[in-house]
Amino acid sequence: MPLNDTAILPTENSNRDFERLYIALREREQRLYTDEQVIQLPNIDPSHLHYNEWKIRKHSAERLINYLNKKKRALYILEIGCGNGWLSAQLSEIKGANVIGQDINRVEIDQAKRVFKKSNLEFFCEEFDAERFKYMYFDVIIFAASVQYFPSLKQILNRALSCLSVVGEIHLLDTNFYNQANIDSTIQRTLVYYTKMGCPELAAYYFHHRLDDLKGFDHKILANPNTIMNRLQKSNPFYWISIKKK
Repeated sequence: MPLNDTAILPTENSNRDFERLYIALREREQRLYTDEQVIQLPNIDPSHLHYNEWKIRKHSAERLINYLNKKKRALYILEIGCGNGWLSAQLSEIKGANVIGQDINRVEIDQAKRVFKKSNLEFFCEEFDAERFKYMYFDVIIFAASVQYFPSLKQILNRALSCLSVVGEIHLLDTNFYNQANIDSTIQRTLVYYTKMGCPELAAYYFHHRLDDLKGFDHKILANPNTIMNRLQKSNPFYWISIKKK
């Protein structure tokens, strides 16, 4: 399954309102980085506002890459919602890997294209559409801190599964999952936060998925932040979940 021009040509983005709000928020949160900073990610100066967050992202990335390295075979990888491309670039260091990073955010995709130039790494800017990949099957599809921007977890996972090889895996990283008891209060806190940041409209684009939404999928929790050991270590507050075809 070669990476080819047909698979990565950008199309007109239908999500400009979201992109405008998202970029405005990231700028206010100090989450837009210079090219020099992006190329070093997930490493960042300890004085940076989001240093502790990047320690977590680095831990997640290393854990995933170690897992994938053990497969000891060529892997075709798709990262959906890749942002500035730092994780896709890390994944492209895996021996035999070919990586595609996709996002609807043109500002950060343009930065990814500018910063990361490798023969086995491609970026494109458009909404994820399984039809684009109907002749391509990925061994690994990754949602890292991105699945919350899709309104239906079941729908986006089924769409991704249709692009997965027979022995492929979807990986969900750096994403909160909720239960019915706390989801309403969390939705309210999200609205309060976005309102405080001057982007209340963005709350309509952020979706709070539950672990129960994974029922019916062949999934495995590879890391659970709620175990006693993880709570003591406080190394990573997020679930790591893999999903396979049935």
